[in-house]
Amino acid sequence: MTGVVDADPYPWPYDGRIDPARTALLCIDWQTDFCGPGGYVDAMGYDLSLTRAGLAPTAKVLEAVRDQGWLIVHTREGHRPDLADCPPNKLWRSKRIGAGIGDAGPAGRILVRGEPGWDIVAEVAPIEGELVIDKPGKGSFYATDLDLLLRNAGITHLVFTGITTDVCVHTTMRDANDRGYECLLLSDCTGATDYDNYLAALKMVTMQGGVFGAVAPSSSLLEAIGA
Repeated sequence: MTGVVDADPYPWPYDGRIDPARTALLCIDWQTDFCGPGGYVDAMGYDLSLTRAGLAPTAKVLEAVRDQGWLIVHTREGHRPDLADCPPNKLWRSKRIGAGIGDAGPAGRILVRGEPGWDIVAEVAPIEGELVIDKPGKGSFYATDLDLLLRNAGITHLVFTGITTDVCVHTTMRDANDRGYECLLLSDCTGATDYDNYLAALKMVTMQGGVFGAVAPSSSLLEAIGA
């Protein structure tokens, strides 16, 4: 146990050792719609093994940080049943590719709150006391109270898991970085619908000395915290 993660491009965190009281784990959009049969990603025809790849490592990290008392936040992307919070261009694009938001599917209405596809898969489901953020967009800070909840809890450092790396995870991490949070993306605890996009998203984080934070495999985090 070192309290410091062997990460790229710098040992994480920048300001010393991991403090569980100031660090939160973000589990972004581990929903059936993004990694389960009959959901949004499945309806678009993408390979679910790519978005499911990070589930087992994330479950292991969840278990470890739960034991150490970290704040844990889960997010879900979805829209009101009347779709009043879904931008017209987003809705149009989804219908154009045959996976219309709000349309009926094997996992219920696609990306609609309260439907089976909108919920978080069992492997990484929240437990009592963990925060759940429902968001209408790709970023977890947009139109939510995430920043308020983190600030009130004294959180300054964020560790990221979730899907997809290049869209919702990246959008949230970029926003968090701009807000002053020290960010770490766990490379094996995330995935994208295109493997090249996944790799590019990881590389983007590490450019310019860590323009959005740092990247490390979950094994490096677990070693740092003695799990």
